[in-house]
Amino acid sequence: MVKENDYVAIFHSIHRVLKAEKTLKQEQQDFLLIPVPRQLTSDCGLALRFSPEVKDGLLSILEESDLSPAEMYQRSDGAYLDVSSLL
Repeated sequence: MVKENDYVAIFHSIHRVLKAEKTLKQEQQDFLLIPVPRQLTSDCGLALRFSPEVKDGLLSILEESDLSPAEMYQRSDGAYLDVSSLL
């Protein structure tokens, strides 16, 4: 479901991830709402998946809307690397 090099953004609540989804859809961003991968944990169970090509624009929109993710990971060699420091 998550392709190599794609990002997974995790939020603290279902409310925030759904609000982020609505905001990004209004801005016509390319992303998917997905279940949080098994290797990762989240209270809300949903996450946003997006490609490296749209990362900067997508994160900028979320930041401007006060909806920055709580955590962010990048799929690399079959594992998820914590890249939350990029937020």
